[in-house]
Amino acid sequence: MFSTDLYDSVLLAPATQGADHLHVISGYATAAMAFRHIRHVNKQGHDIKVDLIVGMCPNDGLSISNHNGFKKLVEDDFAGKFECSYVMASPAIHSKVYVWTKDNKPVFGFAGSANYTQNAFFSKQREAVASCDPNIAYDYFQNLLSDTICCTHNNVENSIQLYNENYSKKKLQLVEQGAFEETTPDHIKGLPKITISLLANNGTLPPRSGLNWGQRPEQHRAPNQAYIRLPSTVYRTDFFPEKTIQFTVLTDDGETIMCTRAQENGKAIHSPHNNSLIGKYFRNRLGLTSGVLVTKNDLTSYGRSDITFYKIDDETYYMDFSV
Repeated sequence: MFSTDLYDSVLLAPATQGADHLHVISGYATAAMAFRHIRHVNKQGHDIKVDLIVGMCPNDGLSISNHNGFKKLVEDDFAGKFECSYVMASPAIHSKVYVWTKDNKPVFGFAGSANYTQNAFFSKQREAVASCDPNIAYDYFQNLLSDTICCTHNNVENSIQLYNENYSKKKLQLVEQGAFEETTPDHIKGLPKITISLLANNGTLPPRSGLNWGQRPEQHRAPNQAYIRLPSTVYRTDFFPEKTIQFTVLTDDGETIMCTRAQENGKAIHSPHNNSLIGKYFRNRLGLTSGVLVTKNDLTSYGRSDITFYKIDDETYYMDFSV
């Protein structure tokens, strides 16, 4: 049985030993975990595929942020390398089973308490996973597929309950206290928030950092490469996760961006899968041509030079750049 180093033992070591396809049954799962895991294994030089079944949807539904994140992984970030399905009808599945195959043959099986989430595999909460018969685990996975619906299916929203994150308890408390603004969208009212300037401390927009990080042709950077600079008053707090944690950013115009903190002291927010995603996003919002230099005048013409982040949970944030 494994009670320490679960990530290495269950999600990494089998790939280093030649396994190429992971089948996951997990009561709860997050898109940020799937993104972090697949990206890490790929960076280690291993080409794998992950098929995920999320089991507790009949009882608890699924947050819209994770649903959108899973769809983005399937259709964009890891197209052909990641599939995700949701259990549709009761009884819900609370199991946590991981089975690796090699050339379509089961070779490693694990079962235990750890959901396919960063909290389970990277936080200090106690989890335990034991080896199990990979053939039995694989058959269990295959037998569940008929009770699931793919996250990209046209009818998925009618098959499981999708909800605006886990705001309800916080929102009820804040409504009773009157501590929210009427102009704030319902699903983020009362959540912890911070506003971050896109400008430097001197009020200028840096020509070679921040939104213009990629404006370095001598370094052969892609011109859209960008990051969001965090001031020390933010990166020294626990508002955002630690540097190693991936998190999902939902935008006010309906986009989903996987992010992480980077640079010294975690003073910047990057899009690790592609450092150009943030730059492309802001140029599109500003109505600019892809890859051009962003100026302070562009922000002034748009009507805003800052962004507001709302903290939904430790892996999910809402970014408002509306005017």
